[in-house]
Amino acid sequence: MITYNIELHDLNAHLFQVTLTIAKPAITQHVSLPVWIPGSYLVREFAKNLQKLSAYQGKKPLEAIQSDKCSWQIDCDSSKPLIITYQVFAHDSSVRTAWLDDARGFFNGTSLCLRVEGQEETPHVLALKPIGSKRNWQVATGATPQKINKQGFGSYSFAGYDELVDCPFEMGDFWSANFTVHGVKHRFVVAGATATFDGAKLLADTQKICAAEMMFWHGKSANPKSKPPFKNYVFMLNAVDDGYGGLEHRNSTALICKRQDLPRLGVAKQAAGYTTLLGLISHEYFHTWNVKRLRPKEFAEFDYSQENYTEMLWFFEGFTSYYDDLLLRRAGLIDDAQYLDLLCKTANQVMQTPGRKMQAVAEASFDAWVKYYRPEPNTANATVSYYTKGALVALCFDLTLRAEGKTTLDDVMRGLWVRCKAGPMAERDFANVLEELGGRSLTKEIKAWVHGTGELPVRTLLAKHGVVVSDEPAQLQQRLGLRVSEAGGINIKAVLSGGAAEKAGFAAGDDWLGMTVGNASNAQSWRIHKLEDLVQYITEHATKTQRITAIVARDKRLIHLSLNWPAKSAEQTWRFKADEEVSQAKQLSAWLAA
Repeated sequence: MITYNIELHDLNAHLFQVTLTIAKPAITQHVSLPVWIPGSYLVREFAKNLQKLSAYQGKKPLEAIQSDKCSWQIDCDSSKPLIITYQVFAHDSSVRTAWLDDARGFFNGTSLCLRVEGQEETPHVLALKPIGSKRNWQVATGATPQKINKQGFGSYSFAGYDELVDCPFEMGDFWSANFTVHGVKHRFVVAGATATFDGAKLLADTQKICAAEMMFWHGKSANPKSKPPFKNYVFMLNAVDDGYGGLEHRNSTALICKRQDLPRLGVAKQAAGYTTLLGLISHEYFHTWNVKRLRPKEFAEFDYSQENYTEMLWFFEGFTSYYDDLLLRRAGLIDDAQYLDLLCKTANQVMQTPGRKMQAVAEASFDAWVKYYRPEPNTANATVSYYTKGALVALCFDLTLRAEGKTTLDDVMRGLWVRCKAGPMAERDFANVLEELGGRSLTKEIKAWVHGTGELPVRTLLAKHGVVVSDEPAQLQQRLGLRVSEAGGINIKAVLSGGAAEKAGFAAGDDWLGMTVGNASNAQSWRIHKLEDLVQYITEHATKTQRITAIVARDKRLIHLSLNWPAKSAEQTWRFKADEEVSQAKQLSAWLAA
């Protein structure tokens, strides 16, 4: 038996106190803290927050020798329980780590629970001790209770370490409500909400999402084979001033959003951010099937000590990204126009990323550890998002299958669920199910769309399904080939390959201070604070005869850069709109309202 006693040691100092008891230790017992958390593909070095580690057997102190940045070894008597105590500093409000203060507590097991090497499959128990000064605090978790009080404090049991670290814990005086879908009890808790928060609306809309996704995976059948693979589910949402994200688990998800994106009482038309929040909820819930169970074969077993590589994130994150908004439409939470706007946004994000021509989306999956989660000035030029391009790849497969009339991507997803027995899968499984259901091999499409860098046939396929794609001038930032911050001035964050800014000599880190327009005899110099200031001083039709000089500050030096002003047609953005023809409308409805 492996037991963790978790104490909320010091709220103001943000410290958890952990006591780990190993009933039957090895003679030389190795323990370690994970360097990453499944679902977030970046080495996060959780051990940096661990302090004051000590080891005992009875009253006898033992030496804990650190082996590396996150591992310790202890020589001991294997016939006696080994006790290890330590503290964890918890001041990261993200969904991936741990937080503790006077208002809220939260943790993932990867942040708090040392892995007892060699005993990962041994039953584990986590005992969460309440703090007397917080009698109003409750606990929310998807973990299996062993012996708990009404607030949820007490002990929880786990089959092994994997299950333990897959069950985050939320603590505090939070809003909480329940609903049931497909016979499964769901709980939704929200921390940090204001008095204007409309919990009833969030609950009702989330229930619609869950019902749509249950229908997607299991249909209406009462056949035991179609039952959901979990008995309960918990949404844990932390509302903050500025933040966004989620992390999926087998029967729960941790979410973070802007407080202003929550639905508000008495407001008929909710903020646009609320739709984004619903999309996040849809995304993480879909992961309950697609990545937590149906998952890359490389993730059949996790190695917590280092990066775990796969080329399949285009499928597990990208296809989930395709379905998150589509299922909002099918749940009736957005209409066709709203869905097409969201899809168009995704398409434009990909089209405005030069890296799509440099790196295949399968390679982007592999490089998540060093590129996607560590953005640098050249990231947009060197890589493409497996979320956004992966979603467009899913769109292309779905519309191709629908156009050929034998199956849909919906059927393929369910076919994979059955074929892989809701477990590890490989790209060949995807190819095989495509061929079995679609009636032909789609290996050429996989090679081109997943492993190639050519443009996807988005426009052509959408046209076959009742969507008109039109070209419009891109925003000024994109036309210039820049990514900027305009807080207190124009700071260059990235320069895009092949754009006017790159040709002029702009560099990431430059502060764009002003510009000179005109020839020597009539030149005028102007101070600028935002990109939109430029249009006051530049006449579009006269740019061929005007000399334009950008004045930037680089390492405290003033530099003058000759800029060729791009034409409005230089960069285009897409706009999607439903075709008004009756026949096309039927095609669109068959896809969006399936």
